[in-house]
Amino acid sequence: MFIATLIAPERLNAGDISSATDALAAAGATGIGSNWIEHGTACDLRFTGNKVAVRAALEGGLAGIDVVIQGESDRRKKMMVADMDSTMITIECIDELADYAGIKAQIAEITERAMRGELDFEGALDARVALLKGLDASVIDRCYAERVVIMSGARELVRTMRANGADCYLVSGGFTVFADRVANEIGFSGALSNTLEIFGGKLAGTVARPIISASAKRETLLAEAVAHGLDPSDCLAVGDGANDIPMIEAAGLGVAYHAKPKTAAAADARIDHNDLTALLYAQGYARKDWAV
Repeated sequence: MFIATLIAPERLNAGDISSATDALAAAGATGIGSNWIEHGTACDLRFTGNKVAVRAALEGGLAGIDVVIQGESDRRKKMMVADMDSTMITIECIDELADYAGIKAQIAEITERAMRGELDFEGALDARVALLKGLDASVIDRCYAERVVIMSGARELVRTMRANGADCYLVSGGFTVFADRVANEIGFSGALSNTLEIFGGKLAGTVARPIISASAKRETLLAEAVAHGLDPSDCLAVGDGANDIPMIEAAGLGVAYHAKPKTAAAADARIDHNDLTALLYAQGYARKDWAV
């Protein structure tokens, strides 16, 4: 038995449910009823059949609606590992630091290519950080205060999962000077990220080793699952860039959030239209159950 959760940022109506039911049948699946998680916003359709075919049919036939398909028995995840930049916050921190140095366009182009999987992540990170050499370290606090905005739904997602017994970890290819504060502000169990090296009050243009890369994100998910006595199928992973793909593929539910094409193609589900509260609806949490 599978559940297809339909989630709309504006209004989900009976016509949408009817269209989705027709799409199930066209994909050769057998519908077994529906129920609202949040009336007008999120609805579950239960079915048996080929979930890959059903996903393609629903995503292709429902404009402006996100679809998450998963097994009914394990939808509430017991752990989450999440990316930071452009996932739990609205910005790419390195691009905003570069803005203070007057080179945002140059660095943002490299960031975009790295997130699309066109460049080696570690090499691209070293190249970008080298361009920031000599920037006054006081800019970091200014950047955090002026530019960092928590993604809509992030607090509700993390705090609700933790209130229901799940541990949540922020694992970022970004920098500790941002990630530790973001993790604390949102309510994560812990954070892992890269360390910008600073000497004499200036950015040294280097990142301490080892680099938190794509493989490190996956390894963190697997290691934390073992430490908590969980199977990777019990875990949720969410991110937007190519360096998130290994952890997304390792998780029981891997989610591409407003993601780059390669990441979206690798994920079990993609959230393109809603904020992060979509991942609460996907786990069956109605708004009345959210911790805020």
